[in-house]
Amino acid sequence: MRKHPYLYSVTVIFVVWLLISTLNVRYIPSPVETLFYMAQRWPVILKHLLVSLARILTAILITMALGSSVGILLGRSQRLDKYLSPLFYTFYPVPKIAFLPLLILVFGIGDGSKVVLVILILFFQTVLSIRDAVKSIPHAHFLAMQSLNPSTSQVYRHLIIPAILPALFTALRLSIGTGLSVLFFSENYATTLGIGFYIMDNWLKMDYTGMFSGIVAISLMGSLLFGLIDEAQRRLCPWNE
Repeated sequence: MRKHPYLYSVTVIFVVWLLISTLNVRYIPSPVETLFYMAQRWPVILKHLLVSLARILTAILITMALGSSVGILLGRSQRLDKYLSPLFYTFYPVPKIAFLPLLILVFGIGDGSKVVLVILILFFQTVLSIRDAVKSIPHAHFLAMQSLNPSTSQVYRHLIIPAILPALFTALRLSIGTGLSVLFFSENYATTLGIGFYIMDNWLKMDYTGMFSGIVAISLMGSLLFGLIDEAQRRLCPWNE
């Protein structure tokens, strides 16, 4: 089981789900029934899943690029950190979901408003995580690097970026979990595509097997993304193992 943790987790979930479904609760279908349903409806489910995947990947990639850049700047510049960090502390706790109606007005009812909402929520936590990672680099490492008379790009390439990569992957994991939750919420407004819409649409139709098939699909998508991140970290951060 230790060599196949995903198999272990799937087995546990399947058994617990199967036991609960034996209680004859009409709105909890059995896992077997749900899997047969998914096999029959997979083109529709896949279409909604791919739309959501494109939205979440776009938002996360933009957030990682912008958030990492700003976080590095704050971590390297005490002056910028002094004046900008209080602004981040002020805006970070504000519930960004409340801006969804405004974002729909500005960016339309398509993908734009949903992607921007996810970016707004993930940006602040990414900036603060990367800033703290840069600040945690021992000053002695910079002094040792300066003795080699490196260029600015070499300092970033050989010291700063490798040092913050583990924190970046951690921020990426948190972003995926938070981003999927936010995306699920946003896909219930002004859209007919996306796994969030698919789940809630089946719930409103009282098609609970369809609802659970959407939940399984979004769970599989999240597991796939987490697995890819773990593999990327193993390859790019072998010293962190």
